[in-house]
Amino acid sequence: MSQTQVFSIRTLAEVAIVAALAMALSLIPLQVAWFEISLGTTLIVLISLRHGTLIGLITGLIWGLLHFALGTAYFLSVPQVLIEYVLAFTFAGLAGLAQKPFAKTGKDRYLILAVIIGAFAKYFWHFVAGVIFWSDYAWKGWGAVSYSLIINGVSGILTALAAILILIAVKKAYPKLYKS
Repeated sequence: MSQTQVFSIRTLAEVAIVAALAMALSLIPLQVAWFEISLGTTLIVLISLRHGTLIGLITGLIWGLLHFALGTAYFLSVPQVLIEYVLAFTFAGLAGLAQKPFAKTGKDRYLILAVIIGAFAKYFWHFVAGVIFWSDYAWKGWGAVSYSLIINGVSGILTALAAILILIAVKKAYPKLYKS
């Protein structure tokens, strides 16, 4: 894909729409006990599978920045917001690393791989922020690392499971959606 195709008006419109929809999904509270399921990650994986890593990273970055525009970002410090809203959301776009084998074969295993990469990358940064900035919220007797690993690890797993189920169902119903 040439540079002009990557940044075509149609692709940029998709980026804007997907980032906005991911943000809208972020506004729907979806929690199981202390664990949050991020449905917006599903859309970042989808656009990453359609257009690759660069477009996925850009869309994730815009999604993260939209939290500031809508006033939903939790601000403790500049490093905290950079990690949790710039790095974490941007890194979800690494799901695009599985785009080429998925585009070539259309196999669900590459879709699952994309979800795992995107969810792990996003929640890795949330884990880092949890250790550094949110340790005061650790359960009594738990250290910052184990607390953040449980909270962010389970949230990442639940997000990945939801994304896998949704994206496989969407692929079966609308396979053309995965073609750029």
